[in-house]
Amino acid sequence: MSRMSGIHKNRRLGRVFDSEVQRILDFVARGIGVRVVGAPGSGKTSVLRSVMSNLEKTGVSVHFISGLRTHRTIPYAAIKGLGLEIRPGRSGVFDIADVFSSKLATAGKHLLVVDDLHLVDSESLAVLEAVRQRSDCPMVATAPETWVFSRGQLAVLNNGREAHLQLDPLHYEQVHLLIAQVLGAPADADTTARILTKSAGNPRLIVRIAETASLSNLLVMKDQQWCMAGDTLWNEHLRGTLEALLAELHADEFTALHIMAILGTARVDVLHKVIHPDALEGLERRGFLSVLADHHNGSIAAISPPVIADYFRGSKKLRDRKLLRSKIAGVLEAAPQAASEKPVTTDSLTRVLSTLRLEKGDDDAMASRHFHEHNADRERIRGERWEANKSAANAAALLRIYWGAPVDVERASRLCTETTDVDADPKDVLFVTITEAMLAIHTGQGHSAAVDILQKFAGDNPHLKAEVENAILFISASHGRVPPDTSKVPEASEGRGSGMGSLVHGLLELYRFKPTAALEAVDGAGDDDAFPHLRLFIRGFALFAAGRVEESLVLALDWRSEARKNLDQFGVVTSSYVAAHGLLYRGHFEEAEYLMSSVFAMGRPGFVVDSLYDAMLRLAGLRHATSAILPELSIAAQARTEVPDVGPLPGVGKGAYELIAHNNAQPSAFDRKATRLIRRQLKSGYILEAMLTALLCTCLCPGRPVLDLLQKILRDSGVAVHDQFIAIATAVVEGDNKLLGLLLKHYEPDIDTYQVGMLLRGALKRHVIDGDAAAADAMAQASSIFAVRFPATNEQLSFNSFRTTPLTEREIEVAILAGHHTNVEIGEHLRISARTVENHISNALRKTGATSRNSLFMLVGNSLPPR
Repeated sequence: MSRMSGIHKNRRLGRVFDSEVQRILDFVARGIGVRVVGAPGSGKTSVLRSVMSNLEKTGVSVHFISGLRTHRTIPYAAIKGLGLEIRPGRSGVFDIADVFSSKLATAGKHLLVVDDLHLVDSESLAVLEAVRQRSDCPMVATAPETWVFSRGQLAVLNNGREAHLQLDPLHYEQVHLLIAQVLGAPADADTTARILTKSAGNPRLIVRIAETASLSNLLVMKDQQWCMAGDTLWNEHLRGTLEALLAELHADEFTALHIMAILGTARVDVLHKVIHPDALEGLERRGFLSVLADHHNGSIAAISPPVIADYFRGSKKLRDRKLLRSKIAGVLEAAPQAASEKPVTTDSLTRVLSTLRLEKGDDDAMASRHFHEHNADRERIRGERWEANKSAANAAALLRIYWGAPVDVERASRLCTETTDVDADPKDVLFVTITEAMLAIHTGQGHSAAVDILQKFAGDNPHLKAEVENAILFISASHGRVPPDTSKVPEASEGRGSGMGSLVHGLLELYRFKPTAALEAVDGAGDDDAFPHLRLFIRGFALFAAGRVEESLVLALDWRSEARKNLDQFGVVTSSYVAAHGLLYRGHFEEAEYLMSSVFAMGRPGFVVDSLYDAMLRLAGLRHATSAILPELSIAAQARTEVPDVGPLPGVGKGAYELIAHNNAQPSAFDRKATRLIRRQLKSGYILEAMLTALLCTCLCPGRPVLDLLQKILRDSGVAVHDQFIAIATAVVEGDNKLLGLLLKHYEPDIDTYQVGMLLRGALKRHVIDGDAAAADAMAQASSIFAVRFPATNEQLSFNSFRTTPLTEREIEVAILAGHHTNVEIGEHLRISARTVENHISNALRKTGATSRNSLFMLVGNSLPPR
């Protein structure tokens, strides 16, 4: 019991919905009502409670009405919950409306809150309609997103101005945060992905699955993270939660869910053969059915949230056999549907970003489960084929799955040792051997063991010597250091080439920040490439490195869409890594975090791309690391720590993330650590990683040592696309405000427009920390002028300067508004007096060392944790 109270003590759902709560508060402050809609368990009531708590603290009178399923047929049940003083004999609709209207007309600010409007009885609705016609008091109401409102409910809702707020399912990073809040510690990547998949991002289910799994010992604590003790999270304690969730279903819908639990993921045309269309339509309307477009089979559907399927599978029924026969008959008779054509628009970047934003409404859990089932089916079929004939071709076919999908290490090891190479295609034998070498690295034997495996193979197969040397070069450069001369790549044997030479050459040129040479090396279709997707990966990242960010984004997002349709997890992970860099570089944090979240929802991938998975965890944690007081709660904590500080690509090594996450807010110390890390990256030959680290560090905390290294790297590599940024950064570091003003005045928008904004913000914060008030004011003015000329639509990444001298929550709220509002306007917004606002600003100026309202605003702009 003590454990359960600990769980309840740590549950703070409100923090997950900070941005939604703030949006409602902003609407209410302007006298606008809000309709909050979402699926059952989506957090509507939690959001309302947080809104009410915030408003009551500021003196607003909140009048709360709750609809109850058991009371919706009892006259006046909801309105009587207000405790209005009704005189005997005066209890009609208009009598109660008179009393309630009088209450709302008293001095002060009022808010009407109705939770579960669809469950409010008719008589209470009539009172509310009459009251809303007489009062301009705003109303916040919650309802299911798919509810068909009655005339009475619409009469209450459609009175006065109203905003609409949709509560979407939580994504991976929000689930990570919520589990940490519920259980008191974060979960590892696989556990977080499993809970997200089972709950479909439903907050109530996330909380209940985490709680009950912990109570049932299905989750155990290892290395300060919760991990799964077995392969399931289902337990009997979840039954009541799901019974409540399914309480409104009709009998045919309930039966339909049972059939679907047996079928698993199935084509829609198959479902129509065993389930009445009305029942399917009802389930989809209520949010219990997810439909996904499959590239090969047309539309497919499955139960959502997936934990409902576990509920049905846990209660066996005698009719299962009969339903199963129906399913089989439907599968045999059904024919696959044709895939629909993809619309084409003229602006490619707008098109791919629009597609990505539309995809945010999709069900991550559904897509992840579809990938898992597809991978499991392929693994089973190819495994049986290999067991029957242990040929190199059959082994290579199965091992290719493990490059992207989760790997069965024991089985993969058997494949590498028991496969015969008699009469085998050299490409297949080589692929198996390279996989064995990579598996040695994955299992901790080290990069030298992998090289030994390949060298032994080369001795036994001299006709494949060139290909093996390329593979050794690839592995050595990716897990150690890049050789000084990458121009001499072994040529493949004539007529037996695997396409590796150009790929390895291109990859090494990419590591060494020679994007033009990398693009030239991988020019061509590469239909015979030994490594799938490596050519596209090099091309996409080389475009990004060359400053052609838009082209890189279009290529990567198109590639990712195709990989998702083909259920190709390897392609999804690699394309998402490339796309994430382009999105982050342009400041599209919301889109980048969703894109990476959809990858994390699938769980850890195969052993070849798991380093990119960890890299994305660190990239996703950067925003949190710069702004949060406690960065250890960041999603990046799920990345493996037993990796070097330097790596071939951004995020693969942990050094850059560790540097930023553990910044102690002392600029000189940051300069020393950053310079040391960048020099280590350069020494390893990872010039691209060094350049991007130096660029980010210059933006966050501009200093001479790091800027000098960045200039040298760009000069040596012959890359000129960052020239405007370098000129501005030099003026900033040298304190030449006159030159800086001229450069900003004549600045032409380029790929670094977002980075220039970061640079100016970082310089301002550095001057404040150093106590240089004059320089801080000059930088605040320059930053403001630039922001006016190039208004940022995206939040700017910058260090939180208040880890050592934190402001109070109210002081931060005031400071955020101080840049563009008067004291009177701030007071009205926060419902405090102008004199109190002035006191808060004075305290914030004293604590931070800022010398003006504007510089204070610039400092505090991102001091709150990311929403």
